[in-house]
Amino acid sequence: AVTARRLAWGKFTNAGQTCVAPDYVLVTHAARAPLLAALPEAIHRMFGADPRTSADYGRIVNDRHFRRLTGLTAEGDLLTGGTSDAAERYIAPTVLTDVAPGAPVMTEEIFGPVLPILTVRGVDEAIDFINARDKPLSLYAFTRDKAARQALLERTSSGGLVHNAPMIHLGVPDLPFGGVGESGMGAYHGKASFDTFSHRKPVLSKPTRPDTLRLIYAPHSSRSFAFVAKAVARTHPLLGRKR
Repeated sequence: AVTARRLAWGKFTNAGQTCVAPDYVLVTHAARAPLLAALPEAIHRMFGADPRTSADYGRIVNDRHFRRLTGLTAEGDLLTGGTSDAAERYIAPTVLTDVAPGAPVMTEEIFGPVLPILTVRGVDEAIDFINARDKPLSLYAFTRDKAARQALLERTSSGGLVHNAPMIHLGVPDLPFGGVGESGMGAYHGKASFDTFSHRKPVLSKPTRPDTLRLIYAPHSSRSFAFVAKAVARTHPLLGRKR
């Protein structure tokens, strides 16, 4: 029930239009039935029987985005939601099950109130699934299993990893926030912002006497080559290593 409430909050805040909203859920066979039963109830408790009338539920930002999202709701089996109104750019909180991994809703950032749920046998299959796709901006692991947590930490790459809740890492100023690979580069928040948006300008002064650089001037000799190789090996071990 707690997982369902937190997923519903993280996914359907701002009608799913946040960069850290969960794009999909991987659930084990043991947890599948309880989660599927709890999610519609959690959505109902947050937004009422008709989310269209809820003051806490948003609308889609523009018509183009609305049309794209309504096309994604046709995937898999519908657990809850699925209704929409183009005049209001309203799409109900929608949960899909048994979605094909290659379906369009699984191959792009959704950025809207559509949540696909896929079933996996365990953490190893979940890790393989995650690693077969672009590195996520955020990865949320709902588990008390310490071994599963450690495996997700060590064997996946993501902008951030949060245990048992979505989105909350954005509110911790001491944690850097950013992506990796396709989800972005660099990080900000707190001191990380200062480091990211500052340029460390290197300044180097080389005396003119004695002119030790003459050893690398052309024409080259066996002595000058030996000197360069030694210098490179000292500062860049991999470049200076004999092949």
